Amino acid sequence: MSRPAGKPSSAAGTAIPQGSRAAQGTGQGAARASQARTARGGWLPYLLVLSCAMAGLAWIWAGGAHAAKGGTLTLAGAMFVGAFARLVLPESRIGMLASRKRFIDVVTMAALGAGLLTAGLLLPMTT
Repeated sequence: MSRPAGKPSSAAGTAIPQGSRAAQGTGQGAARASQARTARGGWLPYLLVLSCAMAGLAWIWAGGAHAAKGGTLTLAGAMFVGAFARLVLPESRIGMLASRKRFIDVVTMAALGAGLLTAGLLLPMTT
């Protein structure tokens, strides 16, 4: 007994229409499980990078020209932490740090971190 291509069959051998709840159930279950894994701890790396970046910006804002070097280096560190987290953690644990493919995310954050590190190291120390 042959069935049309692209249509899953049930245990009895009859074709299940693609729009039916039985055909959609497996996709919805996988999406729900993925959301549960993300909700369990996928926000933690993002929260770490966000808090470091906000601390660096607050440091620059509160200290003015005197704290620009330290704040910039803190921002560079946050970008490097984000790049490293995106590189080593699996998709289910990375949360909102994953916006594109892994390679593009890592290269983008590392390049931004390198630029901020260079700027922070080249800033003159003011007292």
